[in-house]
Amino acid sequence: MSYKIAVIGLGYVGVSNAILLAQRNRVVAVDISTEKVDLINEGKSPIEDPLASEFLTNNQLDLTATTNMDEALDGADYIVVATPTDYDVERDSFDTSTVDEVCEIVLTNNAEVVIVIKSTIPVGYVRKMREKLQTDRIIFCPEFLREGQALYDNLNPSRIVVGEQSQRAEHVRDLFSNASLSEDVPSFLTGMDEAESIKLFANTYLAMRVAYFNELDSYALNNGLDSAQIISGLSHDPRIGNHYNNPSFGYGGYCLPKDSKQLQAGFKDTPQKLISGIVASNRTRKDFLTDQIMKRSPSTVGIYRLSMKAGSDNFRQSAVLGIVKRLRAKNVEVIIYEPTLQGSDYQGLDVVGDFEAFKERSDVIVANRLSNDLQGVSSKVFTRDITGEN
Repeated sequence: MSYKIAVIGLGYVGVSNAILLAQRNRVVAVDISTEKVDLINEGKSPIEDPLASEFLTNNQLDLTATTNMDEALDGADYIVVATPTDYDVERDSFDTSTVDEVCEIVLTNNAEVVIVIKSTIPVGYVRKMREKLQTDRIIFCPEFLREGQALYDNLNPSRIVVGEQSQRAEHVRDLFSNASLSEDVPSFLTGMDEAESIKLFANTYLAMRVAYFNELDSYALNNGLDSAQIISGLSHDPRIGNHYNNPSFGYGGYCLPKDSKQLQAGFKDTPQKLISGIVASNRTRKDFLTDQIMKRSPSTVGIYRLSMKAGSDNFRQSAVLGIVKRLRAKNVEVIIYEPTLQGSDYQGLDVVGDFEAFKERSDVIVANRLSNDLQGVSSKVFTRDITGEN
């Protein structure tokens, strides 16, 4: 059965879900950005995701985009909410105002539609909104995506979680599983709060794994040991696994920092040490590595790429920006080489477009991940990358 589905928000989550669902349904995507809307309507991807670009170019998709919310809501059977929920430090919680607004607008304009929230939300959010808006038609269905591979992860989901135990929840599950390329996708129909908890605990576990290998690397660096040997030796234990273990400047990106902080905030009435330790460890790692860079007494530090990983154009909460902040506080000149940036300035920093000039000006080149581009200046490079892989 085909449905009309409105997808609100054209970031990584929204674009990947819109493409996924448009294989079998009529999808109208909504965003306030006319640039993103125009790209979708031209068959181009507004996010850095090779598979998304391929699907938009070569696959038959019933997908259009608009800035007009009413147009998308008219006759829709499902609304997928994929708007941003940035972390509000002052409130110590996600800023869910965009999700709030969409839910209120939808329920005012469409009496039958089911709202499926894909944006990451605090535990208890759906319960609160159902009570506030006097409805049971809001459901949380978390996403588990990687930047740069968002569509691939939607087409080949590790699991599907729906925060309701009902026939309607089965329909929501089937909406996503039937559009995937996988058979027998593991699915979990849970309580509302449990679904929200799964998302936050999953990302905080990933943050913990990053923090663990980073602290191992800090220990090795501080004691003149070979991180690669230690990590290789312990990671071949099948209980640990030889994956997600390459040291970095800290966990970053859009999800892990904010989700771990949100989970920490939710522990106010529950005894804990580990969750707070994960958040604190990420700060400590950046402090330690900044001190290691400063031991080289640089006048000018060059930052080689701002993105966290290959295939991503997202600089939000990139771990290296924490290093930049600390270096500037120590009155070190910081310059950036980032080919995806337009212009000669980024947050008050000098963006050098000429790579040869960048290498020449830099006393130390800070690189979260190694690249063949840096082979000629290896003596200048500071990295904790031991595998050359993301």
